[in-house]
Amino acid sequence: MLPMQAAAIARRARGSIPARTCPAPIVATVPSIRFPARPYCHAIRCIASYAGSRDDTMSTDVSGETARSRLFVHSVEKCFSVLEAFHGVRALSLQEISERSGHDKSTCQRMVHTLAQLGYLDQCATTRRYALADRVLDLSYAFLRHHPLIERATPILMDLRRTCDARVDLSLFSQSSLVYALRLQARAEHYYTNLVGRRIPLFCSAGGRAVLAVLAEPEARALVTAEDRRPLTRFTRTGIDDVMTAVAEARRDGYAVAAHEVIEDEVVVAVALTDAARRPFGALHVAGEAGRWGDPDEIARILPGLMRAAALVGGAPA
Repeated sequence: MLPMQAAAIARRARGSIPARTCPAPIVATVPSIRFPARPYCHAIRCIASYAGSRDDTMSTDVSGETARSRLFVHSVEKCFSVLEAFHGVRALSLQEISERSGHDKSTCQRMVHTLAQLGYLDQCATTRRYALADRVLDLSYAFLRHHPLIERATPILMDLRRTCDARVDLSLFSQSSLVYALRLQARAEHYYTNLVGRRIPLFCSAGGRAVLAVLAEPEARALVTAEDRRPLTRFTRTGIDDVMTAVAEARRDGYAVAAHEVIEDEVVVAVALTDAARRPFGALHVAGEAGRWGDPDEIARILPGLMRAAALVGGAPA
């Protein structure tokens, strides 16, 4: 009701003006607005896509999982799953990427196109197959170049290599496995034994067992139980009890030994790296040929240097 109408009705109620002189109601007209149909339909499609999506779910639940989902960007997860599809292979077709990543072919097509435009994937003009491009190394370099542990450990491992005359490796305890972050060869070996970035399981590696030995027995057993314990060689011990026996020996001795279990004809001695709270964050490994290191005296010779190096890398006084 407009103010003029309200005043006239009030005067009429008081009898100040006859009813017939009451001005006719004033009707305010609002021009109709024609909204384009396309944005509306687009909004409907967006809501429908959320309703039918298996990944992006709209929910009023306040649980921790839902709180995570509100911040979790599923399209980024899909992008990285496409990159991780290349684990263990050189090149993949679009169909193979779809099968390995678990996403439909249309989604993978958009993802690989974007990654190729950004320089993280290359496509062969002849076969049309995709492969990881050299730009993925940029992130590895940034990680290694600015990691304080790598900077501190490099001269220590170089000295240890000279003392032991054997390959020395530094691995990081990450995602219930170990990942090699620094590797220094001493002799001519297979080229892949010098590559960083390889993940190895805890249950069968010397470094993994050294890390497990620092943990409480229930925590160590839970990690071993949850692992995919497929054998890497014909000598790999996969039984939980067998693995936990080796872990108990490492806990008793302060170091772990694994022979032929990750690479045949190779013996590895490892010591866990721990922080001030005695939590493991990685391991130091010394690897040698089985024939050369079959003598227990050879292992006893390198242990003092390995222990000292582990103390220096971990920041403890040697």
